Amino acid sequence: MSDDTTPRLALPLLQPGQAQKETTHNEALALLDLAVQASVLAVGTNVPPANPVAGNAWIVGTAPTGGWVGQARTIAGWTSGGWRFVAPRDGMAVWSVADGQVARFASGAWTVGVLAGSRVSIGGVDVVGPRRAAIPDPSGGAVIDVQARAAIFAILGCLRGHGLIGG
Repeated sequence: MSDDTTPRLALPLLQPGQAQKETTHNEALALLDLAVQASVLAVGTNVPPANPVAGNAWIVGTAPTGGWVGQARTIAGWTSGGWRFVAPRDGMAVWSVADGQVARFASGAWTVGVLAGSRVSIGGVDVVGPRRAAIPDPSGGAVIDVQARAAIFAILGCLRGHGLIGG
């Protein structure tokens, strides 16, 4: 196989005049099969399964053992030819079957179920945007309506609890 690889996924490249090109080509296809629209059974697993099934994959934890030694944080997939590993890149997203959520790789670590952004838009309408200044609690006044104040406090508490307003 060639030592030349692609810059993003380290897929092996064919060389002019190379013998057994199918070996290099098949290796590239096996790695693509792991990386494209990736889905893993679990995130942070350190011990390879005893009887893996071809096509199953895991995100290796920070202290791997056995056949995964030296492959921390990679995507490990079992193929008919044994273990294959895909090194993650910042921004890579993988579906975690165990968590039922997306795992994302950034700054050397995988996070599961964390959504980050500057706004939430539904049907082209922003429904949540940047956090605004805190709404002050009601106070004072000549006539105090206890029920109205209780409702306002409950609304403010809920909005604060969800992080939609400061407080």
